Amino acid sequence: MTVITSKDNPSVKLYMKLSSSKKERRNSGLYVLEGFRLIEDAVNEKALLKQLFFTEDAYEKYSDELSQVDLKEVKILIISNELGIKISCTEKPQGVFAICEMPPARSLEKEIIKSGKYVVLHGLQDPGNLGMIIRTADAVGMDGVILSESCELYSPKVIRSTMGSAFRMKIFETRDTDELFSCLEANGIKSYAAVIDKDAVDLRTITFDGGCAVFIGNEGNGLPPEVASRCTVKATIRMSGHINSLNAAMATGIFMWEMSGSSIH
Repeated sequence: MTVITSKDNPSVKLYMKLSSSKKERRNSGLYVLEGFRLIEDAVNEKALLKQLFFTEDAYEKYSDELSQVDLKEVKILIISNELGIKISCTEKPQGVFAICEMPPARSLEKEIIKSGKYVVLHGLQDPGNLGMIIRTADAVGMDGVILSESCELYSPKVIRSTMGSAFRMKIFETRDTDELFSCLEANGIKSYAAVIDKDAVDLRTITFDGGCAVFIGNEGNGLPPEVASRCTVKATIRMSGHINSLNAAMATGIFMWEMSGSSIH
């Protein structure tokens, strides 16, 4: 194969645009992946790879593993090691990159499980937090993650932070809070607002029987009062130290652990 050395190559230009532009990702329905293990997870989970880039060194290193994967429908390109460093978003590039097609949006109304356990992220803004929450949800066996007015799922940092869990988890996106609550209520799913409130119910006293959804708010401001007030129960993690709040991903992880109950204890 010819080794691509220029950033002006159409495929490389597309990759760079998708890597840096939310608008480009949204308009094209494409997103990017970086790192061999992440791309391997994508392939194993039947993600829709369109183009695959290897640096010269990476192609030599991973060629044996590559030969065991069905990539008949994927355009494979070899780029120079120097170009791989230029397009990478990581400190220690592995030299493997991909352009992937976004899957069709999931419908919560059609896929919701009445006995399911869900976490609703309302207004979450940090990509690292979102990725970590999706990964933790995968680990503890949540039935889905619902993004409500939160940061973009397909940003490179979010996808990288999930470490492959984004391809396995059921992730729903909505910007209509009324429809979200209507769907939960219609399916008998109890909603819990995670808040910092001395009058809220101590998380340790709650038994998450049946279907339930915990609402987690923005990192800086928490849940808007109008959203928290619509939830069935206001719940809190009681602190015994010298602070009154936790990182959003940490707090969500604690709630999800409690929700998962005996299935992982």
